[in-house]
Order: sequence, then structure tokens, then C-alpha cells
Amino acid sequence: MNIQWYPGHMAKTRRMIQENLKLVDMVIELVDSRLPLSSRNPDIDNILGSKPRLLIMNKCDLADPAVNAAWVQWFHDNGINILLVDSITGKGFNDIHNVSRQILKEKIEKEKSKGIVNRAIKLMVVGIPNVGKSSFINKFAGKASAKTGDRPGVTRGKQWIRLKNGYELLDTPGILWPKFEDPEVGKKLAYTGAIKDEIIDIEELTCSLLEFLRDYYPEKLKARYKLDNIAELKGFELLQNIGKNRGCIVAGGDVDTFRTAGIILDEFRGAKIGNISLEKPEGLC
Repeated sequence: MNIQWYPGHMAKTRRMIQENLKLVDMVIELVDSRLPLSSRNPDIDNILGSKPRLLIMNKCDLADPAVNAAWVQWFHDNGINILLVDSITGKGFNDIHNVSRQILKEKIEKEKSKGIVNRAIKLMVVGIPNVGKSSFINKFAGKASAKTGDRPGVTRGKQWIRLKNGYELLDTPGILWPKFEDPEVGKKLAYTGAIKDEIIDIEELTCSLLEFLRDYYPEKLKARYKLDNIAELKGFELLQNIGKNRGCIVAGGDVDTFRTAGIILDEFRGAKIGNISLEKPEGLC
């Protein structure tokens, strides 16, 4: 499975980010905690250059807590400012203010020496589709300021959002990159919904996901779908067994694998199978 997706508005977003960097003090880059490397646009380092940055691992409550901790340590060891947050519960949001001001401490002190105090900190929020940017902004703002949606590609244009807590945020649409050099990256993004299901063979995708869960989270997979002895089963066999257990049967007694695949993807994305990470610091899964 070789997944590519780069709508035209994403090329426009790249130019928009580059043109507006000079207007902000710092960039908040959101990634998905379940795949912190694969959900980072590799072009973003070149786009942002030396602009101060805070990396936020969003959706941390969907990922494996032990793997989250390992990623935090890995990013710290690589000199990257990092926070774990969940935009639904608000977990981790209390730390954003202090960390942001610490990152900008030198600039804030320089402005104070010139008599400039209490100026709103201007932030740009960037990230690939479906990492939860709009939900993050709404939680940060304490109100429904940005459009939200559970499908990639909801935010299409630049919008400034004034907050009560001394910040102004510049939201941007999600930006992928023209070609995934590693096909595994495309698959992982598709697992989480960062790429539209409509352009993917979801049965093939789900078979691949099931084989990943079989290898790395077998107990969670067995518990959720009441399975036994899965070690030797291929993805399609797992898909059929789950379909039977869930009653996804069509005329003639065959399993409706398309419907079953949709159920599994929805349950994975909602963490109903469990808290699962798709990659670890010591190497991509």
C-alpha cells in the first residue's frame, strides 16, 4: 500500500506559513502522540528555520503512557522543547504558559528593557491534518474560536485568534508533504485518520493495522474482539474472525469485511481497543 495525499491547498499553506513567520514570536507544532515522528512534516524544520518552537504531543490519552514517557525523554535529549497534552480533557495545558515564556525569556527581557511590557505573545500553530489543532486552540482559548472537525482538511484559511491570557494565535490548515519516502509513514497516518478514508482501500489498511496489533498489542486485540490464538493469523483472517464475532454477516453467510474494517478503524482511533502507540523512540514499529 503506497499512500500519497497532497491537495493543492497544502502547497498554498506552505507559502502562507513562510510568509507569516515574521509576524509571530513562536511556533507551536502539534504532533499525534501515537506517532510523533510520522506525524511531523519533515519539511517543517526547513520552513521554520530558527524560529523559537514548542513541540506538543497532542492526544496523549490515546497513546501508550510508557511510550509517551520514552518520547518525552527522547525529545529532551535531542534539545527539543516538548509537552504532552490532551485537547479534550485539558491535560498538560497549565504548563504551556510557563514553558512558552521560558522559551521567549530573552526576547521578553529585551522588550522590558525598552519599556515594552505585557505585549501579547503571538503564536503560530502548525501541524499535519487531524492532529487536533482546532481542538487544541479552542481548549487553549477557553472557547470555540476555531472550526473543528474529526475529518482532515477542516481548516482551510489563515485566521488570527485573540485570547484572554495574553496570546494571539495564528491558525493554519494542516500541511502534509508531496511524497512519503517511507510507505510505512503513509500507512500510520492513515490508521489515525490523517489521510481521508475515501482515497484508501480501508480493508487492506485494516488488515495491516490488525497485523501490527497482533505483533505489538496482542492482549488488547484479543480482549476487545474476543479472539484466541491469533499469533499465526494473517490480517484478513483476523478481519474475518472479528466480523463473525461482531455479527457483520451478509446474505449467504459471508463476512461484510468492508463494514468490519470501518468498525475496527473507528474503534482504534477512539482508543476503544486501548492506549496504543504506533512507533517508539528506539525505532519505528
